[in-house]
Amino acid sequence: MRILSGIQPSGQPHLGNYFGMMRPAVELQSRGDCYYFIADYHALTSLGSDSDVKARSLEVAVDFLACGLEPDKTVLFRQSAVPEVHELAWYLSNVAPMGLLERCHSYKDKVARGLSANHGLFAYPVLMTADILLYEADLVPVGKDQVQHLEVARDLAKKFNDTYGETFRIPELALREEAATLPGIDGQKMSKSYGNTIGLFAPENEFKKRVMAIKTDSSPVEAPKAVEGSVLLALARCVAPAGVVVEMEESMLRGGRGYGDYKKQLFGLLWESLTELRAKREALARDPGYVLKVLQEGEKRARETASTVLTKARKAVGIA
Repeated sequence: MRILSGIQPSGQPHLGNYFGMMRPAVELQSRGDCYYFIADYHALTSLGSDSDVKARSLEVAVDFLACGLEPDKTVLFRQSAVPEVHELAWYLSNVAPMGLLERCHSYKDKVARGLSANHGLFAYPVLMTADILLYEADLVPVGKDQVQHLEVARDLAKKFNDTYGETFRIPELALREEAATLPGIDGQKMSKSYGNTIGLFAPENEFKKRVMAIKTDSSPVEAPKAVEGSVLLALARCVAPAGVVVEMEESMLRGGRGYGDYKKQLFGLLWESLTELRAKREALARDPGYVLKVLQEGEKRARETASTVLTKARKAVGIA
């Protein structure tokens, strides 16, 4: 079974990236043939012209390796190192109905938040489809916000096969666990777009400051605290033993402790749980040559697969 997933180099990874995508991706290494790419082309839809996408991509590679990715089990590569993806995206564009793309909520949401309504943003699902089909993925783990794009990929693969003959493997969707929608410090989904993140590898002072900034209500110290939808409990569940979370929840329901105490407790739980990851990242950051070698080897393997699939697509459309 081939498993494919991607992550954008659009900023420092946060807890939502780790618990929602990076840790599950590492766990999947033992279940199949994994292809994980750094989506630098996709990142251009949201990054400004002054962003060093290459440097950001290398940082993401370091982060992923620190989180436990094993190069002997997984193909890790930069999306831009496989130019075949754009040729395939063009072939797919010729079978992509405008109405299908116009209905994609991600495009509408981003435009509503002020992003330019450009072709890159609009055609994002087509490029994502090419990412998936180019590596003959059987399984694509996604969060709830990407389910519609995966459905578009399945639709386009079927439409291409119906139009040109059986060419592409139809990918299956695997919905990630609820950690994929981990709340940020304001209660919304943790996202760089909302500025509500807690950096995975942030310095201790900054990390603690963000945890202490988690939005809570104005309940006095002696009053019971709301546990339904609590950001504090949602984050604690990601790292703490079940007994600790139950004790924390019961304490909140009883009252008698302020939110500041719970935030300090949460900081301790989160910071301690990431000790090993921080140490591994520091070691990798001192050895950039190793990280580049991992990417280069992954990119070579990715292009070998991509070339085979693209040849089939070229023959199907009559160019080869």
